[in-house]
Amino acid sequence: MAMVRLTRTSSDHPDFRLLIELLDQDLWQRYPHTQESYLPFNVIKLDAKVVVAYVDGEPVGCGCFRDTGQPGIVEIKRMYVKEEARGQGVAKKVLQALEAWAVEEGKGRAILETGTNQPEAVSLYGKLGYEVIDRYEPYVDNEDSICMGKTLPCSYPS
Repeated sequence: MAMVRLTRTSSDHPDFRLLIELLDQDLWQRYPHTQESYLPFNVIKLDAKVVVAYVDGEPVGCGCFRDTGQPGIVEIKRMYVKEEARGQGVAKKVLQALEAWAVEEGKGRAILETGTNQPEAVSLYGKLGYEVIDRYEPYVDNEDSICMGKTLPCSYPS
């Protein structure tokens, strides 16, 4: 298994931008009929907390979270791992790093949205303690959406 290095950064980081371009291409392939309607919701603001994963100096995965405006709740967004780096635990490491960061910021719950055409993501989130919740805005009427949530631990092992 390759050594994964994680970096905390902001949403304007060029490696994050590159990875989310690849994510968007992947989503267009998986959801060609609905992806366009979600473009406005995939814009990441500069205050998002971003983690980029590297293997051998190459960016291979990413994710971020944003404050939802609800006390103590963050939304995990833009989770992606390059195809050639999948199956190596990169997504798990990125998600756990995001959760730890959210806990450091005093957050107690994480929510996220994935989709019916992403069974590998649904499986990963389930293994990491996320449970299906009611679809939230803007996904309420999207039958392809699966929303999940998790109560975060009070502290995270370092």
